[in-house]
Amino acid sequence: MVTVIVEHYILMTSLICKHRSSLICLIVIIILFCVLTSNSTCLLSMFALERQWSKSIHQYKLHIFWNYPDHNVYTRFMKSHRCYDLVPTSSKLVVFDTSLQVKKAFFALVSNGVRAAPLWDSKKQCFVGMLTITDFINILHRYYKSPLVQIYELEEHKIETWREVYLQDSFKPLVCISPNASLYDAVSSLLKNKIHRLPVIDPLTGNTLYILTHKRILKFLKLFISEMPKPSFLRLTLEKLNIGTFKNIAVVRADTPLYTALGIFVEQRVSALPVVDDKGRVVDIYSKFDVINLAAEKTYNNLDVTVTKALQHRSQYFEGVLTCHRHETLEAIINRLVEAEVHRLVVVDEQDVVEGIVSLSDILQALVLADGK
Repeated sequence: MVTVIVEHYILMTSLICKHRSSLICLIVIIILFCVLTSNSTCLLSMFALERQWSKSIHQYKLHIFWNYPDHNVYTRFMKSHRCYDLVPTSSKLVVFDTSLQVKKAFFALVSNGVRAAPLWDSKKQCFVGMLTITDFINILHRYYKSPLVQIYELEEHKIETWREVYLQDSFKPLVCISPNASLYDAVSSLLKNKIHRLPVIDPLTGNTLYILTHKRILKFLKLFISEMPKPSFLRLTLEKLNIGTFKNIAVVRADTPLYTALGIFVEQRVSALPVVDDKGRVVDIYSKFDVINLAAEKTYNNLDVTVTKALQHRSQYFEGVLTCHRHETLEAIINRLVEAEVHRLVVVDEQDVVEGIVSLSDILQALVLADGK
């Protein structure tokens, strides 16, 4: 217990040192003394002092933002907060050993309600990668032959075997981030590496603390957005800001075979496919997350079924496709994404014909890296 608390305050000290406050450094020393000497009264007082200090720091940051309105406000917000600020006090984190069978790993993702898991290599004694739904899709697309032929590679392969086959000579180190790194660095890493999940790994212990996502970062920003000056670009439209993808939008039809849809995921590296009718109007959407239902229902041996048939196995209630229009403001788009807790909106015209896609990546790129430019 002492070790855990001490590690927490070592981490906190790194933040304090950035503010060069000898008084607060003294507080940390007193806290460590209280912990090691089991002085609970002193310790509780110091915890209260730390909370007050954190509140003061946050208020000071907001004061700075208000003194420089409408100028890189979200960029500066992200640079002034650490990844550690987003780590919840309690969360579920599933970790797989690379010696685990692939099939069992995907079943575990389903049963635990998570979309990805860090991979631990017992031989190297470190984390070496992430297992995601994309891996499941790649395995199905690569090895599926017909409903009559069992996918041996999914049934028998271990995770380490799949990684050797799939990555071959293109092994890359795990993209991760320190809890002390800024959220700006986290957003930059997510977008630069074109990944959707970024493990936060403690450099002292080597433990994975949390998995950062676009959704979590944008939700965190939204918590404080009302306390900051509102940049004028939030009132501009998607069309004016040129945010989103509007060319070569990948779509499928209701009768498109599921195997064909998986091929589009693999080849075009998109995360969702609007389902359109004969006139190009959006009627549904098939996302990568929907593919995991094949594991939940154990129906992955027949990929000749249509997308519509596959969507009947959704594990959660589906309220319909969330859409937006080019003439809507960026502020309205952000509110809709955060409130609905979705990864994207389908951009449609007045007749619901698909025109484009605006994703969380597009929003963070505009808010943090481009700052509305």
